[in-house]
Amino acid sequence: MIELEHVSKTFPGQDVAAVGDLTFTIPEGESVVLVGPSGCGKTTTLKMINRLIEPTGGTITVAGRDVAQMEAHELRRGIGYVIQQIGLFPHRTIRDNIATVPKLLGWEKKRIQARVLELTDLVDLSEDMLTRYPSELSGGQRQRVGVARALAADPPVLLMDEPFGAVDPIVRTRLQDELVSLQARLNKTIVLVTHDIDEAIKLGDRVALLNIGGVLEQYAPPEELLRDPANAFVADFLGTDRGIKRLSLVPISQINLDPGPVLPRSAPVAEAREMMRRYQIDWAVVGGDGRIEGWFTENDIAGHDTLDRVHLLPFQTKLAATDSLQQALDAVISSHTAVAAVFDGERYLGMVTSEEISREIIE
Repeated sequence: MIELEHVSKTFPGQDVAAVGDLTFTIPEGESVVLVGPSGCGKTTTLKMINRLIEPTGGTITVAGRDVAQMEAHELRRGIGYVIQQIGLFPHRTIRDNIATVPKLLGWEKKRIQARVLELTDLVDLSEDMLTRYPSELSGGQRQRVGVARALAADPPVLLMDEPFGAVDPIVRTRLQDELVSLQARLNKTIVLVTHDIDEAIKLGDRVALLNIGGVLEQYAPPEELLRDPANAFVADFLGTDRGIKRLSLVPISQINLDPGPVLPRSAPVAEAREMMRRYQIDWAVVGGDGRIEGWFTENDIAGHDTLDRVHLLPFQTKLAATDSLQQALDAVISSHTAVAAVFDGERYLGMVTSEEISREIIE
């Protein structure tokens, strides 16, 4: 969808290029995140795609067309643009803000109204907000409006310049999740700028890690970036916890689950003690036939002959096979049992152990 070939930018009066010689391809329907230190040219690169900044050299094509050969307004009508400051018109209602581009394109009134309502639902805003003004909305709500406005004319390309940088961490996480959900439904070609490597890993199908002067150090899917950094700069930027970061990309379904120390309700206490000894733990689980009722400790079975009257504790966290190993690690280290139970609905699948998580980090 987007190709940059030997693209460069040197601003007037500057001896050093903001972007030196940048070449990479952004596939249609993928999210690509530009990340790197301040001064690496990521925002400059983004703005060159829609010609808010004109490149000094090289070629940028969008859908096979050289952007330099297109009228700027024609190019930008096919590209949605979301910025950190959002840039809503303060004197216009939310309805009119979202409808900005369709009105410029001369859409009929009924079509615009239908599109505004569709987008309001898509970005999880209530219809009663449409009559309000931007100052009456929270930062997170205004950011959703900004995304809705960028999507109004259904552009194939969406550019996002640190779109969630101005909101608090809780809202930011929620907006990131909503963008991932939206992209799963819309399959837009998204180019997003961020300074946050965790955000890049979460949102990008591919990550372009830039160095000062727009030097492309590595361009790869997040899992590959974390598993196999191209050089010392990449490894240093990713941080010493890149193995932990990579766990967020690996679903539990990719590892072997331990069946766990599971016993039927009718099992004798002696059998429970033997299983604990074999597993070298002080607890076990009651269950069977794909279900578990709860777990108990060695102290709980004192004075009992069988498990049928033993008080059982519920698993506080129930993971799904689609959850990430990062979520599993959090559950493991927070648990008395040092494992996390995994379920498919109510059906018990097995347990994630710290050993399996460690093996994934090492690999």
